[in-house]
Amino acid sequence: MKVTVAKSSGFCKGVRHAVETAERLAGSGVYVLGELVHNRLVTESIARRGIVTVASVEEVPQGAVLILRSHGVGKEVYARCAERGLRVEDCTCPFVRRTQRIVQRAAQERKTVVIAGERSHPEVIGLVGWSDGHAVVVGVEDTPDPAAFAGKDVVIVAQTTCSEEIFGKIVKIVSKVCEKTVEIFKTICYTTKERQEEAAALAAACDAMLVIGGSNSSNTNRLYEICRSRCANVFRLADAASFRPELLKNFKNVGIVSGASTPDAQTQEVLFKMENNTEVNATNNVMDEVVAKMEDGHKLKKGQLVTAIISSATEEGVAVLLPFFKKETLLEKEELECETYSKEEYAAKVGEEIEVMVTSVNPVKISQKIIAKIKEEEEKIESISGGEEFDITCTGFNKGGLTGSMGTYTVFVPAKEIRMGYVKELDKYVGKKLRLKALEIKRSDRKKEIIASQRVVLEEERAAREQLKAEREAEFFANVHVGDVVEGKVERITNFGAFVSVNGFDCLAHISDLSWTGVKSVNEVLEIGKVYNFKVLKVDEQNKKVSIGYKQLQPQPWDLVSEKYAEGDIVHGKVVRIVPFGAFVEVENGIDGLVHVSQISHEWLENPTSVLSIGEEIDAKILVLDPANKKMTLSIKALLPEPEVTHVRSRRDEEGRGERRGRKSSRSYRDDHEDDGMHEWSEGGAGGASIAEMLQNKNSDQ
Repeated sequence: MKVTVAKSSGFCKGVRHAVETAERLAGSGVYVLGELVHNRLVTESIARRGIVTVASVEEVPQGAVLILRSHGVGKEVYARCAERGLRVEDCTCPFVRRTQRIVQRAAQERKTVVIAGERSHPEVIGLVGWSDGHAVVVGVEDTPDPAAFAGKDVVIVAQTTCSEEIFGKIVKIVSKVCEKTVEIFKTICYTTKERQEEAAALAAACDAMLVIGGSNSSNTNRLYEICRSRCANVFRLADAASFRPELLKNFKNVGIVSGASTPDAQTQEVLFKMENNTEVNATNNVMDEVVAKMEDGHKLKKGQLVTAIISSATEEGVAVLLPFFKKETLLEKEELECETYSKEEYAAKVGEEIEVMVTSVNPVKISQKIIAKIKEEEEKIESISGGEEFDITCTGFNKGGLTGSMGTYTVFVPAKEIRMGYVKELDKYVGKKLRLKALEIKRSDRKKEIIASQRVVLEEERAAREQLKAEREAEFFANVHVGDVVEGKVERITNFGAFVSVNGFDCLAHISDLSWTGVKSVNEVLEIGKVYNFKVLKVDEQNKKVSIGYKQLQPQPWDLVSEKYAEGDIVHGKVVRIVPFGAFVEVENGIDGLVHVSQISHEWLENPTSVLSIGEEIDAKILVLDPANKKMTLSIKALLPEPEVTHVRSRRDEEGRGERRGRKSSRSYRDDHEDDGMHEWSEGGAGGASIAEMLQNKNSDQ
């Protein structure tokens, strides 16, 4: 028997992309809207990988991943996905997407759109969803209502899997009932066209045909119809299990075609059954050649996920059959996803399917264990592609930036993306941890790479800090008022004041507002790290400045004077200022008393500086105390004994005699009181001693 397999058998590009996307995203939280492809084995396979098939968007949890299959969907589906916050993986076939754009544009131009195809097919339902209610679906058996086209221009498109023959018939039907312009777009997929043409030619040349594919696959059904129109013996196989050897035992020339949604493994399994059946294979030995041709056309790729069939178990591992590979391939026990390998356990699984990944193609090596690791990595990559931050350790650099890796992906950080500002010495980053966000993720058969940026992370953090600061400032200024008493922590001290944190905002306590008596250093009043109460003095929201005071919450010195002093008390102080009418004496910080010139000495003084000097310490008596007006009158003289007068002459005395006698009296006064009395004055206080000496000298001069 001669067996010929059509070159275009198996997945088309659109279906392959959808299946590979599902395999890449496999795991919890992934959903597909409708059957990914119309093939039972594929549907069961993706279900085993954790992907859930749903009939509507509303069945998908918010924020989950939703795969849109190659058939495409209406535009309202995208809107519902957006409303639910779904992450959409759009696998719509490029040919279907082109047809959707044609339908949408025609609807916008208020034209009637005719879709040639099956009304219930998901692709056609999706196309109708882009027509805004201006579409009419027409099948080959339909008789269109002329009223649907009355007075309107018409645009005709085809379901991408429609045959050219059927499309031509529908165009003729519609053209007969249309009054105005008919614009025709032959939107049949060119791969579908080639597949159908190849099936027609092969069917015409063979005694019998096998058509393999799901019973609900539109394109497979179309191939079956084409083959039936050219060959009397056409057998429809949903899968290898429906193959019966007796169907082909009387035919010498058999052709095999499979639909665009039929996985290669199904066709291979049919071939193996044909080869191992003596009734079919007794008359020829060409199956090796057929399988070899199929292997040549279906090369394995490194990183490819493959569904294999367990054929035997040995001490070294499990032998499996790979799609379109006649020879068994060893899956080493170290590469099996099991805690402990058991030959007997896997021998009982012969005939079961197992998913493996190709780790090498020359020679072919496979692994099951790596799949879990790769899936975990791809989940991480999906999160990263969605904006999640990740980190790596920089392992090298080149002229353009820094390099590193994350799993099987290489990571490149361009120099301009390292930080905010120019980076000159790239070598300093080697060995350091980088916090990154992905700018671009590249996947190819040869290389997987992430282009990433640390600058983006730093800028986002800065923006977040500034936003938080702005929000805190707005809240702070909304709740702070002049006169408020606030609690603040001293953060920094300068020579002009202290910066105090009040609810996270820096306020200035000027040195002049720390003490009523004045201080030379802030440290005399405040200590860094300690918390104090302050009074709000000024709020300048426009310039973001707040002035606070500490002394405003402290009692002023004069407020306590009445508690400390009373009239008649003797106080000790320091001369701080001298004026012509007297001297100001500092009794304590912030409390000054005035000693009038008349209260300095019993003798008349022309100028207080003749007996007092700044900085001199004296004792004095409080004569008047007026705290309300911040006044204290002091007297030094009140503490000095009055001088004694020993003789008083009449005016009739002679001037000269009186003068001599006066000098004598003075001398006698001085001599008489030179001992204890004068000694007591001198020891009564520093001020008292100076005054006594002045008086003594003056009496001597007289």
